[in-house]
Amino acid sequence: MPLKTEPLEEPTLNLASMLDIVMLLLMFFMIGTQFKNQEREYKIQLPTVSDAKALSGQPDELVVNVSRDGVITLNSRQISVAELEQELAKAIQNFPAQSVLIRGDGASPYQNVMEVMSAAKKVGVRNVALAHQPRAQR
Repeated sequence: MPLKTEPLEEPTLNLASMLDIVMLLLMFFMIGTQFKNQEREYKIQLPTVSDAKALSGQPDELVVNVSRDGVITLNSRQISVAELEQELAKAIQNFPAQSVLIRGDGASPYQNVMEVMSAAKKVGVRNVALAHQPRAQR
């Protein structure tokens, strides 16, 4: 004897709550935009300072590239080891906690990377990192 089963109802999507959230977000962004514009309407002349320094504290890490043939590049500029020492010394003088990232070509002799590391150590760089790529997992 077959059992009587009621037909399953099709699930429906209740859009009322989703529409409420969308409207709240729309109002939030509209009001926030108006406040931002009102702030800029004030006629304020900002003061000038003769000895202004950046508020950000420390810049991003310095990236030193060492190519396959031993060419050292800093800030897209080819430099020697002596020039690298000068640039790093300036950076350490301005920001003592400045970090340096050394990107050495995998086919480059180890000596080339060691010269850059030695220059960083000589001028007092405390945070030196070596860039690498993770091996592909099998």
